[in-house]
Amino acid sequence: MGCSNCGSANGKPTGCKSHGSCGTGSCNRMNVFDWLSNLPFHDPASECRVVEISFNQGSRKDFFRNPTMQIFEKGELVSVEGVGGFDVGEVSLTGELVRIQMKKKNVDEYHPDMKKIMRHATDRDLDLLRQNKGREKEAVIRSRAISRQLKLDMKVSQVEIQADGRKATFYYIADDRVDFRELIKIFASEFRVKVEMRQIGARQEAGKVGGIGSCGRELCCSTWLTDFKSVNTTAARYQNLSINQSKLSGQCGRLKCCLNYELDTYLDALQQFPDNTDTLQVAKGTALLIKKDIFKNLMWYVLPDSNKQFPLTIERVKEIKKLNQQNKVPDDLGAIEVNTGKPKEEELVNVDLAGQFSLKTLDKADRKKKMQRQLPPHQRRNNRPPQQPPRGK
Repeated sequence: MGCSNCGSANGKPTGCKSHGSCGTGSCNRMNVFDWLSNLPFHDPASECRVVEISFNQGSRKDFFRNPTMQIFEKGELVSVEGVGGFDVGEVSLTGELVRIQMKKKNVDEYHPDMKKIMRHATDRDLDLLRQNKGREKEAVIRSRAISRQLKLDMKVSQVEIQADGRKATFYYIADDRVDFRELIKIFASEFRVKVEMRQIGARQEAGKVGGIGSCGRELCCSTWLTDFKSVNTTAARYQNLSINQSKLSGQCGRLKCCLNYELDTYLDALQQFPDNTDTLQVAKGTALLIKKDIFKNLMWYVLPDSNKQFPLTIERVKEIKKLNQQNKVPDDLGAIEVNTGKPKEEELVNVDLAGQFSLKTLDKADRKKKMQRQLPPHQRRNNRPPQQPPRGK
């Protein structure tokens, strides 16, 4: 941890109180630690002349050339070339690690069209940045209303306005292709900026909006996850998870990305389990495999006409399968007892049933009410005339 808000207190971790947007730059959202910053280089001429700049609290990053070889520290605000003007971003990475990042993203270091860093951000640049960033929320509301008026099947998720206010990027979600030529004309006249439409997926939208996952922590896509790999229900089946769409789906409505985190561990552990053991033949019938426990190395089977589950060791399953291949049927499965660690519930003896009643009493009361409703009005219990007191002799 890199600031006073993080670290530990009384031997317990306190966590980041800035929710992944730490201002110190040491635990910022999608932060990269420059482990080559203090290493000297023999050839200064071969030093990387490109700097990685992050925008909108790390949700977007891009590479900019440093033509004057100014020294920029990580976390500094700089003004860079934009569309028809300038934009303000934060230095996220410098030095040789930038070259490694560019190689990873297939970006040419010597591309002639790469934009340049202009200067350190001045007070006037920061004032324009704050002023135009304050227009983004109103732009989202207005752009959604315009898209509804045009009856376009799309949703504007976020609007990012350039620091000088000359360009706006509209991030939208749509299932099919959208013809927004008329929409761009309205946006340009309404907001008086150069409009760029950029389509994103549901996972990217969740990363931009943010939120808290079912684990109680911030969403991975909004803190550190940048590469969105495909997730399918096969990952849940390998981990013996029930295929429940509501529990397996994240904030974006897609399958949770964390289903892939432990998948490799499960695949490695499942290699020692025998194949073609979905069914076993025993004297009581055909036993069906229902689940595999990689932690206890057990395979659970169920017999026909029975709901009881029988845990078998891997060696026992291999033994029964070998007997079945020899057309031999064992007498039983040979299940073992598994200690769950839960105390057995004691049977209640001499239970006091005072105050309890059977449901049949309620049925009798309902039957009496039905019979009363079937009687004529003058014979019902509530409509009977009051009885006269007996006359004295």
